Amino acid sequence: MSDPGKPTMSDVARMAGVSKMTVSNVVNNRVPVSDAVRQRVLEAIRETGYRLNVTARVLKSGRTGVIGLAVPDIGHAYFGHLATLVIAEARRYGLHVALEQTGAAEAGELDAIAQSHRLQFDGLILSAVGADPGTLRLPAGNFPVVLLGEQGFSGRFDHVLMPNEDGAKAATLHLIDQGCERVAFLGAGELDRLSVASRRQRGYLAAFAERGIEPDPDLMVPLSGFDLTSGREAGRWIADSGLGIDGALTVTDSVAQGVLRGLADRGVSVPGQVRLLGFDDIPEAACMVPSLSTVAPDHRWMAAKAVDLVAARIGGAEHTPAEHMAPFELKIRESTA
Repeated sequence: MSDPGKPTMSDVARMAGVSKMTVSNVVNNRVPVSDAVRQRVLEAIRETGYRLNVTARVLKSGRTGVIGLAVPDIGHAYFGHLATLVIAEARRYGLHVALEQTGAAEAGELDAIAQSHRLQFDGLILSAVGADPGTLRLPAGNFPVVLLGEQGFSGRFDHVLMPNEDGAKAATLHLIDQGCERVAFLGAGELDRLSVASRRQRGYLAAFAERGIEPDPDLMVPLSGFDLTSGREAGRWIADSGLGIDGALTVTDSVAQGVLRGLADRGVSVPGQVRLLGFDDIPEAACMVPSLSTVAPDHRWMAAKAVDLVAARIGGAEHTPAEHMAPFELKIRESTA
């Protein structure tokens, strides 16, 4: 090796038996190479201890090949699933993904934008929950940001949304059509503030309006959180409330999973006594007992759209920011059979 203390790309090429250009293509994810060649190059990189000079690459190209993905809670099943899909889609562009957790707070979201810019990421996909749509600003230099989430950004940013209202409406109509007369919404929010809870609650109310049924305010139930524990508490409340609830739409699948446990704690059967329907279609939904009926937004479509939009901005494309609504379907399983 030319410098035993600092292996070079040429050293990697010699050990792998390939050209220096092939090594460059592998480390930069530029030109496709065969799996066998890629593995030889990666093994040579490990053996030599070669490290890509990121600073030099940034100076040369102006890019790091990294985008950020900032979400409220990496440990949440939905956001873990989303991250997996975004990482897979980013590979199509030779991009790597750095994860950031915001805590669903405005300060965390603004910090994620600032940090992504300071660390010279090429762009950021941000799930915005706490940020004020009226005051959200980007760093100087036209830093590419694509937003996910339920807030309204008035066409100022590329924005990928879930079909919250339409999905919740379809789910509620399904429960009514299954014969449920007392359908609860678990996870109610403030209707005058845009959020995942309020948007899905609006869909729930739209279903009643379409059928000419007066909704019962007592069946719109706020939760302490959108997690398993809050769901379990809600399941026990359904059983103990005396309100005759025979159907429930939950704000998320994770809440529904907790509701199943809470109802079981009280000896209430699903779907025998209460039909239960979630929202998100996380991978665990099909494996719950009973398997969970749920609103299934096209998560892969959302991930692909977000990556396509940020990659286009990185490439210098100029287009008018717009909202992009994901398609969905109802996945009918045992919990509403």
